[in-house]
Amino acid sequence: MATTKKMAKPTARQASDKRPPAKPGKDAKPEKPKETTAEFIASIAVVLVTGLFIITFTLQAFTIPSSSMENTLLIGDHLFVDRILLAPATKWIGKLIPYRHPRHGDVFVFISPAQPGLYIVKRVIGLPGDRIHLQDGAVYRNGEKLNEPYVVRKGDYIAYRDNFPNQPVSDYEDVTPEWRAELPSFIKDGNLVVPPNSIFAMGDNRDVSLDSRYWGFVPFENVIGRPMFIYWSFITPRDEYERQSIGDRIAWLGDIVIHFFSQTRWSRMFHVVH
Repeated sequence: MATTKKMAKPTARQASDKRPPAKPGKDAKPEKPKETTAEFIASIAVVLVTGLFIITFTLQAFTIPSSSMENTLLIGDHLFVDRILLAPATKWIGKLIPYRHPRHGDVFVFISPAQPGLYIVKRVIGLPGDRIHLQDGAVYRNGEKLNEPYVVRKGDYIAYRDNFPNQPVSDYEDVTPEWRAELPSFIKDGNLVVPPNSIFAMGDNRDVSLDSRYWGFVPFENVIGRPMFIYWSFITPRDEYERQSIGDRIAWLGDIVIHFFSQTRWSRMFHVVH
């Protein structure tokens, strides 16, 4: 008699091994392709170009090295300057981005008309057509005395400085030779008349500021921009920015590291300049 062999039942593991492979579900995410070296370099280049564009054309960092704008700006204030708002007019800038001419009372950064390459910050006092004069330190514009709550004064008296432009300039050494020669041509009826495309600028620390009284008008094309806000302020000796040697600069950086927390003016952080 023929015998039949019983087939052994597959175990659970064997049965599972015979199941067809599972299909990927709807929620399964495809594997993200890895970034190539060329793509990484391109990404870095985009970031650098964007940063360069912002620094060159829109924002620029400046440091205040002198006391001429106290107490609005202090020595050691680090601030960002908007290079767009007061930029010299072009055909496209007014259509694509906000632009306006400087206004009375604006704090602005500009290139010195007396020393090319030197950046200066002052306040707009006179615009084209304005008639300016000082009487005992007070500023009069178009016959009206200005209310200037931001002005700081020492209380002493210097005739040329405090009664500009109606005092002789010959004995005042801080006045540039060019301004000595040009000044009389702009005086009419005891007032300085601001010419076209020019700004008469003064510092808020009025008695120590070397400004338009000493080197003349600021041409519109010299305007760099308007300070926006202080992003950091560090108590710095008054002569620190005059030091030029490498050793002095290294010592200054070391002082910042050591005294960063104790000498940072935390209350001035993100202070809006106006």
